[in-house]
Amino acid sequence: MRERKKRATREALQSAALRLALERGPDNVRVEEIAQAAGVSPRTYNNYFASREQAIVAGVAADRAVTVTAAVLARPTGVSLGDTVVDAVVGLYTDPGDHPPAALLMIAASPALRACYVDAVTTIEEPLAEALTARCPGLDRLTAQVLAAAVGAAVRVALRQWLHGTNEVPAMAGFVVPSRPLPDLVRAALAPLTPALDAATPRPAATP
Repeated sequence: MRERKKRATREALQSAALRLALERGPDNVRVEEIAQAAGVSPRTYNNYFASREQAIVAGVAADRAVTVTAAVLARPTGVSLGDTVVDAVVGLYTDPGDHPPAALLMIAASPALRACYVDAVTTIEEPLAEALTARCPGLDRLTAQVLAAAVGAAVRVALRQWLHGTNEVPAMAGFVVPSRPLPDLVRAALAPLTPALDAATPRPAATP
């Protein structure tokens, strides 16, 4: 019961933060206003997020860990581990879910939000390691953690390139357009890891 309440509070805060940021612009939203919109006190807010930027980004990046884990475990066992992981992670940045494209463009236009957005990738690493060991019995825990961390690092590189490669439209101050689709960048960044993921898959023992 307590954990459900905490999860509901977090979801309310990040939802309110994202909504207010899209309505007013992230620089025009105060922590007190987010807390009020979520029906909690500013003190409670501080128990969940250290800044308004963290709450706003959480509203966009929420549930990624659950999504990528489910995608990895749902793929048929005949699909290589490399393809499975790459497709699952790229899928996080292909389907915006309930969030409008304006949310990512807003993040791209704000240095503070960009930094938080890149850091948010770390939330998928531990669940991804768990998914790797579940999908590949015999894969040792250390290898799974190293592979998951490498995936996280590759995605952070892609996100930084995407976020810093945006171009501002001269006739529309503050409006930015990404120079390359994010899913393409994520897939390209993960491509060098595919052989390592495939090589780490335990092979069945040869029959004498």
